[in-house]
Amino acid sequence: MAKYRKLGRTSDQRKALIRNQVTALLYNGKIVTTEAKAKEIRKVAEGLIAMAVKERDNFEEVTVTAKVPRKDQNGKRVKEVVDGKKRTVYDEVEKKIKKDLPSRLHARRQMNKVLYSVTSVPAENAGKKKNTKKIDVAAKVFDEIAPKYADRNGGYTRIVKIGQRKGDGALEVLLELV
Repeated sequence: MAKYRKLGRTSDQRKALIRNQVTALLYNGKIVTTEAKAKEIRKVAEGLIAMAVKERDNFEEVTVTAKVPRKDQNGKRVKEVVDGKKRTVYDEVEKKIKKDLPSRLHARRQMNKVLYSVTSVPAENAGKKKNTKKIDVAAKVFDEIAPKYADRNGGYTRIVKIGQRKGDGALEVLLELV
């Protein structure tokens, strides 16, 4: 018996489909798909969540000094003239950042192998590049999803059968995070 479902696709198409669906599941919290796809997606998603739960507290807080451009009330950078050239004025600011320890860094890199990057577009700017943000799904898994499942030993997803799809009669399911 096979160790995985082929889903009627070549290996590169299947891998891309699973990566896309897992990213959507972790970003949105639930997706609607067919039963066969959901069972394959569940394997990958639960593995990523288990890895994040294991490594959730494996970091240290570090204070760093960063140069940040000074901005005026309109949000534009403040410039000053030095030797006949306009230069941006920078302020030094202390920031606290999370520094991953080696095992958490490895887990983050393993997640980034599977997860795609997600671009968030505000509703008022639909179809425009302005004010879009890249969202780090791996950071979301570590910061939001893993603490939620800290006391749980597996079973992070749930499959709820919806019914048959109108077009081809395939059984559709709702795959969601518990």
